[in-house]
This record gives sequence, structure tokens and C-alpha cells, in this order.
Amino acid sequence: MKKSLLALAALTGFAGVASAQSSVTLFGVVDLSMRSVEYNGVSQNQLATDGNASSRLGFRGVEDLGGGMRASFWLEGALSADTGTQPLTSIDGGSSNANGSFQRRATVSLSGGFGEVRLGRDYTPTFWNWTMFDPFGTNGVAAATNLGLEVAGLTPGGSYGTLVRANNTVGYHLPAMGGLYGQVMVAAGENVNGNKYMGGRVGYRTGPIDVAASWGQTEVTPALDGDNWNIAGSFNLDGFGRFSAFYGEIDVGSLTQKNWFVGYQMPLGAFTLKATYGEVERSGVPGGVSCAVGNVSSTCVAQGKASQLGLGFTYDLSKRTVLYGTYAQTDNSGTRFRNGSLVNAGTTYNNLGKDATGYEFGVRHSF
Repeated sequence: MKKSLLALAALTGFAGVASAQSSVTLFGVVDLSMRSVEYNGVSQNQLATDGNASSRLGFRGVEDLGGGMRASFWLEGALSADTGTQPLTSIDGGSSNANGSFQRRATVSLSGGFGEVRLGRDYTPTFWNWTMFDPFGTNGVAAATNLGLEVAGLTPGGSYGTLVRANNTVGYHLPAMGGLYGQVMVAAGENVNGNKYMGGRVGYRTGPIDVAASWGQTEVTPALDGDNWNIAGSFNLDGFGRFSAFYGEIDVGSLTQKNWFVGYQMPLGAFTLKATYGEVERSGVPGGVSCAVGNVSSTCVAQGKASQLGLGFTYDLSKRTVLYGTYAQTDNSGTRFRNGSLVNAGTTYNNLGKDATGYEFGVRHSF
């Protein structure tokens, strides 16, 4: 009996040492807001999700392999907190994984002094500058991506699938090198139009300055490639807040889309004030047809210009819980960009060039 107890104690101690070298974390975000959106006189009040941050549920873990090397995994699924379901649509186009359990990220990686090699579904390098330098983090009615990543009509069939994430990726991330950071990525198409991708991003961060540039190319169809590049930066001015700016282009066939925005954030105690202004210009048609009144074609491209002004605030109740409010207005000229979705509003391109507004008040909790 005593021998059995001693053996059990030894095994328990060994298991404790092993578990101390690895960890698994459950994490997530629940974000809900009362939102109102309007386009061309059609308005809708909603209990919306993701006004300040994308709602999600995930698991991540890391194991110490010794010698400075680590193995890790990351599984993260999107969540429509207003209904408790997974989102049925995504701006990721051909790589949406709308029915997947871990649409946001599913990766395994090895890291060490050499950097990190990461495999699986992940953000593309060309998306990072959009979200890192947008004061609203590409979420809610004032997100910079309201003027940038409307997939429907961007390419034939809306098949540009790497605007945000890509499936089947192999990526490499630089190790810590002073202020230098960067990554490269390739993604296998595996017979899915719009997912075959290669790209990279490089940046430098020191003190109050952060600048980064990225480029990527996607095979939209076997005979048509899309190029996507952008550059962005920010500057923290003591006592005056953080200023940021972004410029990027997406070219698919004869379609050229140019985006730029400037942003500002000012912390005031528990409050953070936010503002952004951006513009988009589209010209050309990538093998489809241009928009006309009543056109319902999936290849329709709304050409022209649009601008968006966004104003907002956050109030930190704690490190994990935030109250927020946001207002945005979009002025369209030949386009139909909006500040949020209009459920059951139809898919026709009637009444192009109308203005849109959106505002919301919500709460975000992270765990």
C-alpha cells in the first residue's frame, strides 16, 4: 500500500512538472450594441454585434520544447453574440469558411530564436495595416473597411478570397530584432478561386513611431491575378494623442480601387476619443459589368468615389469591460458603401450615389 502511494505521488509530481511547461487558455470577446443604420431613406434599428471588437471564442496553447523552442496552437471561432450563432457570411470571399468552427484562425506553429513558422488559416499580411492603424480597429459603423472590403462586386463572383484571411497558409514571422518586424505568407489554392496567395509585410516600431508596408498577390481565377498593397503609419505625440494614416491599392484586371484614411485617438482618463476620415475611388471593371439601376449581377462593380467620417468614444469600466459609442456618415458618388448592413434590404444596385449614416452604443467584454 505504501509503495503504491509512493508511486502515485511520484507520478503526480512528474505530471506537475510536465504541465508547468505547457498551458492552454480559453479566451473570447462578447460585443453587442444598439445600432441604427440608414441608406437612401431605408433605415433599420438593430441589436448588432462587433461594434468595438469582433465577438469570438477561442483556445490557444503553448508547450516549451526546451532549447528556446516552443510549439503552439490557436483555434478561434467567430460568434454572432446577438443570436448566439456563428456568422453566416464573411467579407473573406472565397476563403470565408462561413460554416467552419474556427473561421477566424486555426494554426499550429513552431517558434524560437529563428522566429516563427506558422501553418493553417490566418490573417494575410496585407490586412494587418488596415486594422492596426484604424482607430476603430476595422469594427463597427466607422470601420475603415466599410470603404474597402466590400467583396461583392470587387471581382467576378466576389471571389477575391484573401482580403482578410486565407486558408492553407504557410507563414514565417521574424524574431524580435529591435524595432523591426515582418512576415511572409503563401497559401495553396487547392482548386478554390481567390485563395491562392503570396505576400509579405515589413515594419519598424520605435518609441512613438510605427510604420509598415505590405504587398500581396492573389490568383482570382487561373487567368486573372489581383495585386494588393498598402503602407501605413502612426505617431504618438505626448499629451496630444495618436495620429495615424493609411494608403492602399487593390488591382484586379482593369479594376483599380484606391483607399486612404487618417485617424486620431486621444486618451482622457478612462475615456478615449476617436476620429477618422477616409476616401475610396473605384474605376474599371474586372471582367464583369458596371453597375446600373436595377442590376443584380454578382459581377456588378459600383464605380465612383465615397468618403466616410467617423467619430466615437470608449469608456473603460475595467481592463476587460468597455462602453462605447460611434457615429459615422458616408457620402457616395456612384457607389453604395454603407456604415453597416441592412438586413433584408435586397441586393439590387438601385439608387446608387446616396448617403448613408450609422450610429451605435454598446458594451464589450473580454475574457
